[in-house]
Amino acid sequence: MPIYEYRCTECGHELEALQKMSDAPLIDCPECSNPSLSKKVSAAGFRLSGSGWYETDFKSGSKKNLAGDKTAPKAEKKTDAKPKAASSSS
Repeated sequence: MPIYEYRCTECGHELEALQKMSDAPLIDCPECSNPSLSKKVSAAGFRLSGSGWYETDFKSGSKKNLAGDKTAPKAEKKTDAKPKAASSSS
């Protein structure tokens, strides 16, 4: 469940609430009891760290880190060089 941040527009009180995404937003301020809470826009409250979260954790051998690998072979450039036709002058 995400943690939402709220701020009262009347008294300035700030709080965090653990709510389901489907829950209705809080309205009543617990400090001043006015229906003036508004949701704040904030960063997510989690961090991906540790084993099992990264692209390289699930790959083995030469398949590791293909996105950032500078030694991976690059596609060959194709040239459409056509031989020039010999011009005949009579």
